Amino acid sequence: MKIGVFALQGAFAEHVRMLHDLGAEAFEIHSLSDWEKEKDGIILPGGESTTQVKLLHDLGIFEPLKNEIRNGLPVFGTCAGMILLAQNTTNDDREHLATMGISVRRNAYGRQLGSFHTFGTMEGIGEDIPMTFIRAPYIEKVLSPECEVLAKIDGNIVAARQGKQLVTAFHPELDADFRVHEYFLKMCR
Repeated sequence: MKIGVFALQGAFAEHVRMLHDLGAEAFEIHSLSDWEKEKDGIILPGGESTTQVKLLHDLGIFEPLKNEIRNGLPVFGTCAGMILLAQNTTNDDREHLATMGISVRRNAYGRQLGSFHTFGTMEGIGEDIPMTFIRAPYIEKVLSPECEVLAKIDGNIVAARQGKQLVTAFHPELDADFRVHEYFLKMCR
């Protein structure tokens, strides 16, 4: 199985390492030629969503990426990746991929000092999932009946799935628990 990880910024190396540890073939996407490689799924890592959108446009990947996701390419967005996939961002009116029926609040827990680590339950995955939140968003509202809430922390939606799209407000790649990535790989099969 081949998974492309966008390596524009953020914790992409940690995703690649985790995928390799799970036996998947992972490669970094830095350019349009990388994007055009054969793949079974992609990961949009954390980082700064506005910078990532600009880079996707600059590299000529924005529209092809949006079309592939709409045509069923499995995608996993963590933190900023969740913002990129959201149909609506309540505190940011810039353009995003908008492929998933969710409304997201950027930096919902505050700036860097609002970062935290906890454990939670994810539907279809299990209990005691380590969750590291760094300047994290959360889902304020589900906009599509096809979107399934997978996890909440303190009443806030922090993970969801819609078809072949998976999003988390937290960074599973920063912890030693492989279950969220295993779940995504099953989606790609």
